[in-house]
Amino acid sequence: MMTTTTVIGLIGLAIFMLVLFTGLPVSISMMLCGVVGSMFLLRRPLSAVTFLTEGTIHTFTSYMTSVAPMFMLMGDLAAESGLGRDLFTTIQKVVGGRKGVLASACQVVCAIFGAICGSGAATASMMCRVAYPEMRRYNYKASISTGCIAAGASLATLIPPSLPLITYGLATETSIGKLFLGGILTGILLMACFIVTIQIWVFFDKDLAPAAEKTTWKEKFFALKNGSLLQILLLFALAMGGLFAGWFTPTEAGTVGVVGMLILTIVSRKFSFQMLFRAIKNTLVMSGVIYCLLAGATVFGQFFTLTRIPVALGTFVAGLALPKLLIILAITVIYLILGCFIDTLPLMLLTAPIFLPVIRALGYDSLWFGCYSVVIMGLGAITPPVGMSCYVVSSVVDDVRLQTVFKGSLPFVMAFVVAAMLMAIFPGFATYLPGLMP
Repeated sequence: MMTTTTVIGLIGLAIFMLVLFTGLPVSISMMLCGVVGSMFLLRRPLSAVTFLTEGTIHTFTSYMTSVAPMFMLMGDLAAESGLGRDLFTTIQKVVGGRKGVLASACQVVCAIFGAICGSGAATASMMCRVAYPEMRRYNYKASISTGCIAAGASLATLIPPSLPLITYGLATETSIGKLFLGGILTGILLMACFIVTIQIWVFFDKDLAPAAEKTTWKEKFFALKNGSLLQILLLFALAMGGLFAGWFTPTEAGTVGVVGMLILTIVSRKFSFQMLFRAIKNTLVMSGVIYCLLAGATVFGQFFTLTRIPVALGTFVAGLALPKLLIILAITVIYLILGCFIDTLPLMLLTAPIFLPVIRALGYDSLWFGCYSVVIMGLGAITPPVGMSCYVVSSVVDDVRLQTVFKGSLPFVMAFVVAAMLMAIFPGFATYLPGLMP
C-alpha cells in the first residue's frame, strides 16, 4: 500500500512531465516541482526554499563541476580552429577508397573528436561542416550521409570527456575518472557496431555509398605526418593517461587538455584571438545551461529522496523472482520511451537516482550502469520526436529535410540495441579498465 509521501512523489513526477511539455526550460521545471513538492512533504516553506538556494550554490561553487567547462573549452578550441576538419581529412586518406569508407571514417572521427569535446551536439555540428560535403561530393545518398553523422555524434557522449558521464558522476557521487575509463571500451564497442551497420547497409544497397578515391601509401604517410591526428591522440593520451595514473584529478586533466589544445593551435598556426573568443563564448553558454540543469536536478533529487520512492523501488525489484536480464530489459524499455521525449542530460539527472538503487540491488556496478544508460539514451538522440542529433544535423545541412535524417538514422537503432545487449551480457566492457585504476 502506498504511503502519503509516495503519492506526493508520484504526483510531483507527473506534474514535472506535464510542465516539461509546456515548453518551460527543464532546469526551471525541476526547481519548481522540487520546491513545491518539498513544501507539501515538509510543511515548511522556508525549508523547501533552502533546498533551492543550497542546491544552486553547491552546484555553482563545487570544484567537481568545474570539470565540464574545461573539457568543453578543449573541444570548442578544436572545432573553431579547424583542427576537426584536418582530422577528418587525415582519416579519409588513411582508410582508403572502399565503398562506405567515408561513412565509416566519420564514425572514427566522431569518436576522436568526442575525446576532445564531450558534446554530441558540437560533434554533429562540426561533422556536418566537414564530413557531409565530402560524402556528397562522392555521390553518397543524403540518408546515409546525414544518418551516420547523427548516430556517430552519440559517440561523443561516451568517449571521455563525456558530458553525460560527468553529469551521472555528479548526480550519483560516482568517480568521474573511473566513469571516463569505462566509457573508452564502451565507446569503441558502439563505434564498431556503427561501422558494421554501415558495411551491411552498403552491401545490400550498391548505390548508397560509392567508393571514394584510392590513396597510395605515400599519401597515407603524408596525411599522418601533416594532419592533426597524431597530435590529438597524444593530447588525449596525456590527459586520460595522467588521470589513469593518478597524476591529475578530472578537473586538472581538463585543464591540461585546454593548455595542450592551445599549444597545438599555436604550433599548427591556427590560433587567433577571434577564434579564442568564439570558443570561450560557446563554452560559457553551454556551461551555463549545464550548471542550471545540475542545480535543478539537485533540488528535484532532494524532493525525490524525501518521498523514499528510489529506496522503495530498489527494495521491490530486489524481491522480484525475475532474471536480472529481464529487469534490465524493462529499465531499457523505459529509457527508450523517455529518450524519445527528453534530451540526454535532463533524462540522466531525472532517472539516475531512481534506477541506481535497483541496479545495485541486482548486483550490477554503478560504473556499468552509467555507461549502459548513456548508450541507451544515445538512441533517443536519433529517434523522434526529440532526436537532438537529428535536429542539429537538419539545421546545419540546409538541403536535407528532417525526415531524411531520421530515415538515415534508422539502421543505427539496431547497432545501439546490439551494443546494449553485449554490455548486459559482458559488463566488463564498462568495468574492466576502471578496475585497473588505483
